[in-house]
Amino acid sequence: MSTDPLVVFTPSGKRGHFPVGTPILTAARQLGVDLDSVCGGRGICSKCQITPSYGEFAKHGVMVSDGALSEWNSVEERYKSKRGLIDGRRLGCQATVQGDVVIDVPPESQVHKQVVRKRAEARDIVMNPSTKLYYVEVAEPDMHDPSGDLERLVAAIEADWGITNIHADLHILQDLQPVLRKGAWKVTVAIHLGDDENAPRIMHIWPGYYEGAVYGLAVDLGSTTIAAHLCDLTSGDVVASSGIMNPQIRFGEDLMSRVSYGMMNPGGAGEMTQAVREGMNALFTQIATEAEIDKGLIVDAVFVCNPVMHHLLLGIDPFELGQAPFALATSNALRMRADDLDLNIHPSARIYLLPCIAGHVGADAAAVALSEAPDKSDDLVLVVDVGTNAEILLGNRDMVLACSSPTGPAFEGAQITAGQRAAPGAIERVEIDPTTKEPRFRIIGVDMWSDEDGFEAAAAGTGITGICGSGIIEAIAEMRLAGVLDASGLIGNAAQTGTGRCVPDGRTHAYLLHDGTAAGGPRITITNPDIRAIQMAKAALYSGARLLMDKFGADTVDRVVLAGAFGAHISSKHAMVLGMIPDAPLDKVTSAGNAAGTGARIALLNRDARGEIEETVRRIHKVETAIEPRFQEHFVNASAIPNSADTFPILNGIVDLPDVSFNTGGEAEGGRRRRRRA
Repeated sequence: MSTDPLVVFTPSGKRGHFPVGTPILTAARQLGVDLDSVCGGRGICSKCQITPSYGEFAKHGVMVSDGALSEWNSVEERYKSKRGLIDGRRLGCQATVQGDVVIDVPPESQVHKQVVRKRAEARDIVMNPSTKLYYVEVAEPDMHDPSGDLERLVAAIEADWGITNIHADLHILQDLQPVLRKGAWKVTVAIHLGDDENAPRIMHIWPGYYEGAVYGLAVDLGSTTIAAHLCDLTSGDVVASSGIMNPQIRFGEDLMSRVSYGMMNPGGAGEMTQAVREGMNALFTQIATEAEIDKGLIVDAVFVCNPVMHHLLLGIDPFELGQAPFALATSNALRMRADDLDLNIHPSARIYLLPCIAGHVGADAAAVALSEAPDKSDDLVLVVDVGTNAEILLGNRDMVLACSSPTGPAFEGAQITAGQRAAPGAIERVEIDPTTKEPRFRIIGVDMWSDEDGFEAAAAGTGITGICGSGIIEAIAEMRLAGVLDASGLIGNAAQTGTGRCVPDGRTHAYLLHDGTAAGGPRITITNPDIRAIQMAKAALYSGARLLMDKFGADTVDRVVLAGAFGAHISSKHAMVLGMIPDAPLDKVTSAGNAAGTGARIALLNRDARGEIEETVRRIHKVETAIEPRFQEHFVNASAIPNSADTFPILNGIVDLPDVSFNTGGEAEGGRRRRRRA
């Protein structure tokens, strides 16, 4: 048995015997304990702070006495006097083993700091970025041993940190010599650690010990919006988030219209590529300005996008994605430099694009799979990323299936008479009294309902401007619950519904939600064409999900996760009344927010996650809805509200769906309500 002192690390529980005089940092490294250090044990960075514990530890079978660590030294005293050190803390590079000891590694000293996502059920992100900071001291040039400054820098990095085969771009060489001399041969370097395709590479160099950060971008390039999260690669913190409308919208609101634009206009694909890259550069400038950082410190970026956006970002004509068999130029993950994409960030910044699953299920769906991990779920989970092109995942530990559904832009307010993007003044919540048929609503930017005192004054700044996607969904569902809309999607007339809010609109009727014309505002109605647009969109969504359930051999799902920025604002009850999603207990329908963006952030902050999702994507089975005979059958059934074939027993136990029909001019079927089931 070893007579050397026993060192026990918490919270990891790792332990080992080490000779007296061994630095705690050295012991941690030999045991693989998660203890940070940027300066290589020189007492400069303070990342290796530890807390020794004293007394008897029955769990560990050890008694820790005073004197278990070496005496407080001048390096620690200097650091504490200049920057402060919590009482009881020591620097792991300075404190040495003198006897049996229990060492706690606080969270801020752990390399793999955990960044907890906002959703309570979310997994933590383990920090292991591709680009990290290293402090080194470089040998000065010697007439008797001539070598280049870069070679001596590389040798120092290899000796101190064990990183081999390091490369450097021209801009590093151009700055290297003055930086080395300014730092008196002590420098901090940012190194991209490489991957299967690229060797480690020096990204940036600072004189002396650099206490700042380097940054990365997690970018969700959608067909409607581009969203980006700026992350500190040393802490994992989201420093700033921002988004813009995708400037490609001017070429078409949905993906196929953009493919058509490229087909019908020589050079059209190139125009769209230029537009999206310019838009992203504007977004990156905006987010760097908001965070008050230099864009040159953004050294890493991860992109997720659907296949058409993927190809247009890369400058590939998406022509083949517009026709069967919907072939991708490549479905593999891609690694490249920022200047390959004309992106105005660090000149050598590394870009990683997640793999695509198939022709119409892209890297954004892969990112959702990384974020929500259906392949790690014990129960059967349906994940729906609601957008212009909905991606749907269904699976558990046994199998994961995927498909896409072309829902179009109706859910985002397009193709709707009074529809608009989500912005201040847009109606976002709607309730309709089932007895009086009178509505009330809330608008973005005002917390009160429209029938509350003070609403008009509060809404004066923005006005009531239109209705956004979540508002149109709630409005139509509430119309169905109030009996002014039948299962087929027809709005009844005033006599049939008992309300003057159902007004003639051509050969059909519309429901008057708000009339602001007296004050010079808009008249907001829900029309039958609006209903049809939502019916087509929700039928496409539901049919995709139902088709995956068929393939899985399941009639029900255990959980439903609504992903996407839009999914975060959908009422699960109203979505089920419409028949957007399969019947399920409402408490099992949750929102994941922008899960694709979260998946991008995971891949940005943890390089191991990149290999994980590449492997996961290879196991996901893609179902092509266009060639599945039952898709059309499901689509027809799903056109009804909620559905003409699936009975939705759970929903019917929660709400009363009026059994009305407005196909005839009579009122015979206008008032009966379906009994609530026990």
